[in-house]
Amino acid sequence: MSATSAPERERPASTLSQLRNAPSVRSWRRRLESPVAPYYLILGATTLLVGLGLVMVLSASSVTSFQDSGSSFTIARQQAIYAALGVVAFAVASRFSVTWLKRMALPAFVLALVLQLAVFSPIGKEVKGNRNWIGFGSFTLQPSELGKLALVLAGALVLARKRKHIGRFAHAMLPFAPLAGALILLVLVGRDLGTVLVLLLIASTMLFVAGVRMRLFVAGAIAATAGVVFMVQGSDNRMSRIGSWLGACNDEAALSGACYQRVHATYALADGGWWGVGLGASREKWSWLPEAHNDFIFAIIGEELGLPGTLVVIGLYLAIAFAAYRIIAGTDDFFVRVASAGILVWIVGQAFINIGSVTGLLPVIGVPLPLVSAGGSALVTTLAALGVLVAFARNDPQCREALAARPSLVRRSLAVLPSRGQR
Repeated sequence: MSATSAPERERPASTLSQLRNAPSVRSWRRRLESPVAPYYLILGATTLLVGLGLVMVLSASSVTSFQDSGSSFTIARQQAIYAALGVVAFAVASRFSVTWLKRMALPAFVLALVLQLAVFSPIGKEVKGNRNWIGFGSFTLQPSELGKLALVLAGALVLARKRKHIGRFAHAMLPFAPLAGALILLVLVGRDLGTVLVLLLIASTMLFVAGVRMRLFVAGAIAATAGVVFMVQGSDNRMSRIGSWLGACNDEAALSGACYQRVHATYALADGGWWGVGLGASREKWSWLPEAHNDFIFAIIGEELGLPGTLVVIGLYLAIAFAAYRIIAGTDDFFVRVASAGILVWIVGQAFINIGSVTGLLPVIGVPLPLVSAGGSALVTTLAALGVLVAFARNDPQCREALAARPSLVRRSLAVLPSRGQR
């Protein structure tokens, strides 16, 4: 018995070892450990998310767009224009050096504050109770989206300068806390609680990565929780969202109020099932699910593309998270480390807040799905932030050398053409 059972017990370990040492697995491990892996992961995941977003915005907005403008392509056409502007912002940001990003950090933050103040001027616009936009004719801008990127850069610059004294309360909080607090307060006055939560998440993550003592986080968490509770209790709309999340929905309540959106998002995911009803075949986008092309586009993805479509979206965000982590773990530049953490938690954290709201894991908070939901300001600034991440990846000496050693796209394309002697 012992002679035969011992080899049998060793087979699982041997099989696992064989899988780990398989040529294909070793090849993928080498690629993920390569110094250029963060660069290409960000580039590839961003491209796929933006492409998928354009397709899904066209599908999810076609009915609403036709009802409002007589054309099914109006919203999708606008999103494509913003995507083109975002690609330009991505390309420009990816070419900045770390030195230039540090120089632009504080001016960008001042600009973000000025634009956020303009929300309360005559050019400010209020949408569904939130005053968080400015408009010039048909052009609309959401300054708080620019504020996210400005907070990341300015906060990283301030914390990098305070690095040696970050353990002291005064140095940890000043001037970072007043800068972040000013922006958060302005957005809070505009009653955009979803953006406030994302800004708080960004600020707290940057402080954590910078090495601030944990007792400061406890005090900050208590203050932030008290502020959120106060904001929620002061709004019937937010209280109804919390109630629907805690299970207050029933058959009658599902017909109206906060339960309506949550229930129809669940209907969309349930209709999609394992494999989806097919691209463009959503039923909920026919004026059943509000904000189908915006905050609740993930429900339409689940309905039309099924479980594989939703898993692909989640996987692409995880790819961005892995790439950002590689940058954080591999850099010696404190500014790059803290700023990368801020961008990571902004994009990936906001994505999972949105997904949690759609699936019912969280109350409906009202933040878009980065790179996928319709919205020009969010798309352009998110692409600019990812361009900054690419610039950080290129800042690594090994990555820079590897990219410089590879031929350009034009040269690779010309290499497949026959030479004159071969014609």
